[in-house]
Amino acid sequence: MTSRVFASPLFLGFDHLEQMLERAAKSSSDGYPPYNIEQVSPVGLRITLAVAGFTMDDLQITQEDNQLVIRGRQTDDSQGRVFLHRGIAARQFQRAFVMAEGIEVKGAWLDNGLLHIDLARPQPENRVKTIRISTSGEAGATIEEDRAELPK
Repeated sequence: MTSRVFASPLFLGFDHLEQMLERAAKSSSDGYPPYNIEQVSPVGLRITLAVAGFTMDDLQITQEDNQLVIRGRQTDDSQGRVFLHRGIAARQFQRAFVMAEGIEVKGAWLDNGLLHIDLARPQPENRVKTIRISTSGEAGATIEEDRAELPK
């Protein structure tokens, strides 16, 4: 039996986080291509992947729900060539990053064999909301009012 991270009744509505953690753990443990993640500003992140030998046409970046997926597929152009040693393989890859809600992909560029992807992490708003305490006879009316104000 596995232990659930957010099994405590004090964590309300965090079951989707547990699913994201499971998805991240299942993602490829292959170390190819190597990558860096750096913080470039208080709200900016940059993922850099070493994709030497790949052209822009060989690479694809997609955002699938809360996952950033980078795929690379090279064509094997070794027809008619004789290699005495082949240490540079034409291989494909898929690297996925699970992103928190609200993170936006700002852009991507390829430079000297490095694929850079810039992300923006919005700063959370600090909100304080006072909840009115009513008597038991008023509870139903309060719930009705709250439901009417919910966005559709």
